[in-house]
Amino acid sequence: MNQKDNPELDEFVIATVRKILPYGAFCTLDEYGDREAFIHISEVASRWIKNIHEFLKEGQKVVARVFRMVPEKNQIDLSLKRVSDIDRRRKIESYRKEKRAAKLFELVEKRIGKPHEQVWRDMGEVLVEKFGTLYSAFEEAVMSECSLDSIKAPEEWKSIFKEVAAQNIKKPRVRITGTLTLTCNDADGIEIIKRVLHGAVEGLGVEEEARVTYLGAPRYMVAVTAPDYKKAEKAVATVFKNVKDGIEEKQGCATFEREEK
Repeated sequence: MNQKDNPELDEFVIATVRKILPYGAFCTLDEYGDREAFIHISEVASRWIKNIHEFLKEGQKVVARVFRMVPEKNQIDLSLKRVSDIDRRRKIESYRKEKRAAKLFELVEKRIGKPHEQVWRDMGEVLVEKFGTLYSAFEEAVMSECSLDSIKAPEEWKSIFKEVAAQNIKKPRVRITGTLTLTCNDADGIEIIKRVLHGAVEGLGVEEEARVTYLGAPRYMVAVTAPDYKKAEKAVATVFKNVKDGIEEKQGCATFEREEK
């Protein structure tokens, strides 16, 4: 699976510790082509640290949060203390799912019989753009027979993708979807909306998942999955409150229309 070039501010990432110094640790970002990032000792833990080696080991994989980026210096600063236990577990689960999705996509490519570069360019990139992640695309293929209809890829390829999804992905037990409409007249409106959507999942439980997919300005599809309807309803309310509070703080507006089944 092709990797992205850069993380976003406040994104949770998987990092591998490469070099430890008295004042911090240099890491590589597993999901971004081993790009280098740095964790200052003050961002390792909430309490005072006497010896950084008590917290980090070379070769250790950690879940970190991107809390500062300086593009002109090609600098990415990470934090461990700004990651909650729920955030950590959710990121690890998401990372595992994407690794599994990459393996399943290799199976799709094998059945199609075309080079990876061609299949990824003509279908993989389109799936990620539409559904947010490759694993989400596999899930959607299982949830809805027509989920790939709008994807511009050979019908045979889409059929193979659906077959692999059906054979390897279990349907989430409960799913609620709806359309989120966001407006923000601020000069930096696009970036504000991106940040608000990035924080939409704050406060969700480990068993609850929420995806926000771009439909076309100013509309976004919200899809929540959970073990039961009570948790799903609570998750939907949490996502909308996070978005509404965040956008209204910047003099924007948010509405949510639930899809009726």
